[in-house]
Amino acid sequence: MNQTISSSDKKDLIGTLYTIAAFTAWGCLPGYWKLLKSIPPDEIVFHRIVWTFVFASIFVLWSGKKNTIINILKNRKQRFIVIFSSIAIVINWMIYVYAINTDHIIEASLGYFINPLVSIFLGMIVLKEKLSSIQITALILAVGAVLYLSIDNGSFPWIAVILAFSFGFYGLIKKTGNLDSMASLSVEMVFLLPVSIFIILFKEYNGTGAIQNSSLMINLILIGTGFISAVPLVWFAQGTKMISLSRIGFIQYITPTITLLIGVVIYKEAFTSGHAISFSLIWTALILYTASVLLAKKDKDIA
Repeated sequence: MNQTISSSDKKDLIGTLYTIAAFTAWGCLPGYWKLLKSIPPDEIVFHRIVWTFVFASIFVLWSGKKNTIINILKNRKQRFIVIFSSIAIVINWMIYVYAINTDHIIEASLGYFINPLVSIFLGMIVLKEKLSSIQITALILAVGAVLYLSIDNGSFPWIAVILAFSFGFYGLIKKTGNLDSMASLSVEMVFLLPVSIFIILFKEYNGTGAIQNSSLMINLILIGTGFISAVPLVWFAQGTKMISLSRIGFIQYITPTITLLIGVVIYKEAFTSGHAISFSLIWTALILYTASVLLAKKDKDIA
């Protein structure tokens, strides 16, 4: 009995560490993109697509899942799913890198704070999921936070909203497709590769490309965009197999929290009273959301 408990506890710990590592890595990404600030955001993303394909494919081949990629490409329904998810993720990447390198890190963190609430909203609209009164209250608070920030700043926080909805749609598409995370990422990059390679080569031919106009260190950092995209996803995929979704729900807030701290503490972005009120509303909404998840889990366990 003790051995069984010990084994279960070990699996739980390893899964938690994998998941924390993934969300911590994602939270620290602003510092990485800042190293590439001399390169246009769209060109950074095109390089990221190419090198993510390389590293993701290496992981897929290493794990013996080559047939998974082939099956996705052969299956018409799965191909369409991956095409839509590739569109969602490239929009998310473009806006995120743009936000970081134009000093909108705080707004980017807001996007990932409201992302779980957007996922609830999409579940209600697309999957016809029923919401509890607590979840409805959380959504109302989130909408109130966005509206307040819009009024206070005099402009709509479109970066935060697009980030939240693009990643929310990405998660929704992946959920409905029920595809292997790394294999589907490789196929997503396959669909985005032709345009990415064409633009990269066109820029290099014109003499404006990042490769010929940057130092060796910057070029290595560009190549590393594939590594930093693929590895946290591997950690996340491993972690989700070992721990409960409710625990993942708690851990996911590591990412926007670190991003917010990086924006305020390291890059000295202004955190205004309007931000404080909006974030307070979002954090209250997230507490309510987390409470609804725990209550639902408790009811399920009792049943």
